[in-house]
Amino acid sequence: MSTATKQTFSSTKDLNRTLGKKELMGIAIGQIIGAGVMSMMGVAIAMTGRSANLAFMLSAVFTMCTFFPSIFITSCIRMRGGAYTQFAVFAGDKWAGYSSVVSVIGNMSLAMYALSFAQYAVTLLPSGGSEKIIALSVGTIFFILNFFGVDLMAKIQNLLVIVLLISLTMFAVFGLPSVDFGTYFSNADGLFLSGGVTGFLTATAYLGFATGGATVILGVSAECKNPTKDIPFVIVTSTVGVALLYGLVATTASGVLPVAEVANQPLTLVAAEILPKPLYIFFIVGGAMFALATTLNSQIMSATKPIMQACEDGWFPKSLAELSRYKTPWKIMLTFYIVLVVPILLDLEIAQISSLVQILGYINNLVLTTTAMKLPKMFPEAWEKSQFRVPIPVFYALMVITCIAILIQASFMLSSMNIKLILFNAATMAFGFFWAFYRYGSGKAKPTVSYEMA
Repeated sequence: MSTATKQTFSSTKDLNRTLGKKELMGIAIGQIIGAGVMSMMGVAIAMTGRSANLAFMLSAVFTMCTFFPSIFITSCIRMRGGAYTQFAVFAGDKWAGYSSVVSVIGNMSLAMYALSFAQYAVTLLPSGGSEKIIALSVGTIFFILNFFGVDLMAKIQNLLVIVLLISLTMFAVFGLPSVDFGTYFSNADGLFLSGGVTGFLTATAYLGFATGGATVILGVSAECKNPTKDIPFVIVTSTVGVALLYGLVATTASGVLPVAEVANQPLTLVAAEILPKPLYIFFIVGGAMFALATTLNSQIMSATKPIMQACEDGWFPKSLAELSRYKTPWKIMLTFYIVLVVPILLDLEIAQISSLVQILGYINNLVLTTTAMKLPKMFPEAWEKSQFRVPIPVFYALMVITCIAILIQASFMLSSMNIKLILFNAATMAFGFFWAFYRYGSGKAKPTVSYEMA
């Protein structure tokens, strides 16, 4: 086979462009709603009492602020490599090379979702079971299914998301009639805004993890039918829609039982109180387990395309991006499968995995936001056509607001991290730049244009 033929089957240009609004909505909602909401709800109630519902919605506002750069940029250009392309276009080639390394390491969170799924699964098995075996099994199943192409997985994702939304809506519908709204928003008992303004804002920052995730669809931009129209629309509507649903769920969670009983407790405690046994089991499977399954699936679908573009640009061997007959980069998928398996085999805890590269996530977002200010000048014609075009001063103001929101969230996260995690983040960043400078200096990395005009 000639070199030219190999190139034809290892480029993001050759991916099938079949994803529309419906498929993107399923991917985005599936990524936003993780089982973290099951455990984070109780923590948020402990921080701020019955105002946890308002904390969820304010958290979505903060989250939306951090999405401004992605919304504006994706309304102007198709980024075949997702966030990698955004780094390459606005921050420069070496930042792009660095981001490709961090992306591989950051996707160890795949193991976190598989392990969390296993934790819920063992509670439903009569004789328990091995969390490690279940986690490896569910991870293996989703990687195998993803091998057969994005079309199949988008259909499966939408079915899982429908069941997930039914489960959470059912929880709210069964619980809301038992909430005393006459006293719910009153602070006469000291349990609305129980932690004061500080507790409320801390809960808001903490819940950022639960309301984020919609920008995962940037990773499948190369497979979209109409990315400049559909991606920004889906980012906004999915985030707002899920935030409203979370608000209803939080109202039930904090309003049915006394706050003291549900503080720091999982959502399943309230579910067991308000749902009949068969519906409770449905909630565990369709709510908690499907939340993790959809998040795992969304990440597998989106994680490979930025690395595929990085291979095309020479940051990794180009042969790694080889496509299967189903137009899936099977070697990259195998790499990410190893990334999922290793933390599970090493018995890393979920909390350890989730914190490994969080600081770098905030640094990356800050870099992407500040460099996104170049957008109107770099792509003036696309900017004029953008459905989200605003006056330039307003655009700059929104970018500043985004930077402030990122710094606020990062400060809360940094204050809770130990020195080992901070050093790991620093070492990862150093290695990322070492790799970028090495590949670029050796001439092996030759970045290409990986964006397309609307």
